[in-house]
Amino acid sequence: MAGEKPPARTPPGPPPRPLLWRWRHNPLRRRTDTIEAWAGLGLLIAVLAVAPLAALLVGDSARRHYEDTARHQHLTRYEVTATLTRDAPRHPEPGSDEEKKTRYPVEVRVITREGRTRTTRTDVPPGLPAGGTVRLWITADGEATDRPLTARQIHSRTMGWALLAAIGVALSGAAVHALTGLALRRRNLSAWGTAWAETAPRWSTPT
Repeated sequence: MAGEKPPARTPPGPPPRPLLWRWRHNPLRRRTDTIEAWAGLGLLIAVLAVAPLAALLVGDSARRHYEDTARHQHLTRYEVTATLTRDAPRHPEPGSDEEKKTRYPVEVRVITREGRTRTTRTDVPPGLPAGGTVRLWITADGEATDRPLTARQIHSRTMGWALLAAIGVALSGAAVHALTGLALRRRNLSAWGTAWAETAPRWSTPT
């Protein structure tokens, strides 16, 4: 009847998500689409399961390695007072922030635990005069070296290796997924070429 309002229509639902189209039942879905979908799901589950385990194992191995290294360093290194044998260079801008960070390599004299006097080189703040002293770590031979690893350094390096292990597993999973997709796409193209070779003569007009 005139004047009557048409019945309200139910708005269409949201379109299917692009990432889920391989799971939908439709006549255009190929067998390779299903294989790729299941392979992606399997790889995702594998990565989520293996990545934490790899991080734990690699992190534990790295922690034990660095703890052994630190113990060895504590046994073979010690801190002494070294004496400068000549003046350290002066920074061109005294009093600047850069002066506080700048270090210059200078020859210093140290006395080992055995009482031997040795000379070595170490980095010192600018402007220190000859005869001035600095603290540094040396090896048993009297060579300047880094201080032994601290607990914070061990923890930081352990976490770094654990993170790299987890990232490596994730990247490996992504690479396998990409190679699987590439192989399936090549198979699709080959099947398409075969099907077209069989169908083309039916669409072609003989001349």
